[in-house]
Amino acid sequence: MENKTQLKPKAQKTAVPIPKQTPKERKHNFNEVALGYSEEQAQVEASRCLQCPKPTCVKGCPVEVDIPAFIKLMKSKDYAKAISKIKEKNCLPAICGRVCPQEEQCQKFCLLGKVGESVSIGRLERFLADWERQTDIVCSEKAKPTGKRVAVVGAGPAGLTAAADLIKLGHEVVIYEALHYPGGVLMYGIPEFRLPKNIVQGEADYVKKLGVDMRLNCIIGRTFTIPELLKTGFDAVFVGSGAGPPQFMGIPGENLGGIYSANEFLIRVNLMKAYTFPKCDTPIKIGKKVAVIGGGNVAMDSARSALRLGAEVSVVYRRSREELPARKEELENAEEEGIDFKFLTSPVRYIGDEKGWVKALECVKMELGAPDASGRRKPIPIKGSEFTMDVDSVIVAIGRNPNPIIQSTTEGLQVTKWGTIVADENGKTSLPGVFAGGDIVTGEATVISAMGAGKRAAKAINEYLTNKK
Repeated sequence: MENKTQLKPKAQKTAVPIPKQTPKERKHNFNEVALGYSEEQAQVEASRCLQCPKPTCVKGCPVEVDIPAFIKLMKSKDYAKAISKIKEKNCLPAICGRVCPQEEQCQKFCLLGKVGESVSIGRLERFLADWERQTDIVCSEKAKPTGKRVAVVGAGPAGLTAAADLIKLGHEVVIYEALHYPGGVLMYGIPEFRLPKNIVQGEADYVKKLGVDMRLNCIIGRTFTIPELLKTGFDAVFVGSGAGPPQFMGIPGENLGGIYSANEFLIRVNLMKAYTFPKCDTPIKIGKKVAVIGGGNVAMDSARSALRLGAEVSVVYRRSREELPARKEELENAEEEGIDFKFLTSPVRYIGDEKGWVKALECVKMELGAPDASGRRKPIPIKGSEFTMDVDSVIVAIGRNPNPIIQSTTEGLQVTKWGTIVADENGKTSLPGVFAGGDIVTGEATVISAMGAGKRAAKAINEYLTNKK
């Protein structure tokens, strides 16, 4: 009865669908697939919000955006105040509105989702962020300078978030980024058709406009070490260096030509713009038949990129469709574009030709047994079910290991057996004044979880600096 009472002002039960390129069009280009709401569509979707007296959606947001407040402002068409409300907590709304798994976070807790479809919070966030970009408004308030200096290692989602929060608190912040563009995985890992590069650079520019000093082409652990930063005037350091080297399966034939890690493949396609061939200086050789191994968002990104480069693509995943960790939207987009999925299938051997190039992939069919340590049912090979797939390129997308440079050059920094940095829930490490968050602590995870870690660490760093004599 309580739910019915709260739903009295009848809300539309179905969300406004987001306009998209058709599968036939988009499979041949790298333009953004989801086109975003028009103002009219955004207003209709915003009107679905019930403005609950005790909103449950906020608890699902890792960066604690006041969702009902920004939607209320949006409904009254006060877009400047609405985006300002978001940016009180989230400095990367155009990114989050595109790539965050809202269906597993804020939207999962939306009350309207109990009787229909949840409010499309992420799409509304994207609309406001895109509106702001066109109006060139910088919404920010900063505290008085504290005289404290913080070094942030890595300009990925964790580092950008921590830097933005810290500078708003009045601290001087310098970001050190190893690559020639800020953004980290947002730049080199996520394809243009899902997250355009100009969007990422626009969000990074906002952090710069807040006053953050961003130093590119600077590898901490090589150019400077963490101890050197602390000795040269920084009062604290936040490490958000992310994940690094790719993981492989260790099966026979792995060193054959034509076998890429998703890391190398996506960096070449995204950062080096191989998709603009023949205009680019760094083309990538991709075959006619490509197998992508894995079932996460990185596998979907790799498969859909290979498709756009002209390949016939199969995704090989050892569990069933139900266990696939990629976002539902990404799976549906991939299927619409014609990508073939081979579920309950695991590679066992690569077969090469006389020139040392991969020509086939031997696989075995799997069945699901009891749950393993991850909580998902463990895949078990079915004897005698081996079969061979013809391929001329393979992309391995089964995860990445932590970037090891900082751990190996920072004496006294405690790490796990997997090479991740040991940090508490607030990012505090074993060294005074050194904090860490994101993939370097948790292993490879989502953009928004890294942002949440950066936000928590910024709060802890502020407390540390405030209490430091």
